[in-house]
Amino acid sequence: MLLVTKAHHSGQVSQGQPAPSLGLQCPGGRNPWTGVSQFLQTSQKIIQFASGKEPQPGETVIYVAGAFDLFHIGHVDFLEKVHRLADRPYIIAGLHFDQEVNRYKGKNYPIMNLHERTLSVLACRYVSEVVIGAPYAVTAELLSHFKVDLVCHGKTEIIPDRDGSDPYQEPKRRGIFRQIDSGSNLTTDLIVQRIITNRLEYEARNQKKEAKELAFLEAARRQAAQPWGER
Repeated sequence: MLLVTKAHHSGQVSQGQPAPSLGLQCPGGRNPWTGVSQFLQTSQKIIQFASGKEPQPGETVIYVAGAFDLFHIGHVDFLEKVHRLADRPYIIAGLHFDQEVNRYKGKNYPIMNLHERTLSVLACRYVSEVVIGAPYAVTAELLSHFKVDLVCHGKTEIIPDRDGSDPYQEPKRRGIFRQIDSGSNLTTDLIVQRIITNRLEYEARNQKKEAKELAFLEAARRQAAQPWGER
């Protein structure tokens, strides 16, 4: 996955077709506290296919969206800060399709495909619901469907949508958008760079070691080839 390939990416589901169910791949894996929402966006509405615990009266529904690739402590810190914004938070995490992540991240991102990223986010205690294949733009339909009270984004750059528009234009218009500083500078890019750097250093050390070993063997071979009187 770190070798600049996209073979691990999941195929994007076309509009009008539901996303494949994770339940088919993870039998008995239903978490009683965290639900999975698979939906598609049509001109009429967003359809919720599978859900776990529904928001209860008095809970604050908070929507966050992103790639959540190589789920790490930076993501956890962000979700924890979001969780602290309300006395009774109900956090919905929207995960973008692999092709959408690759559009705004570039290279061979995401490193983990959509299902792998979904399972990682599901394991986080602060997340109540996961939307698989969320639209990049947080639309009025999405906000109304999930009855969202607050939309949050981290301090990372907000990449414009395909048409150049702000993906958070609607929640900003409604006055329900907040940017949250997680306090962590760890990012997926930084993790990938560390892995690549460590690999290059490892290969360089091995090449030096191999060169020394070959030089020793060559010296031993030459010594063995000399007549006894010349040794």
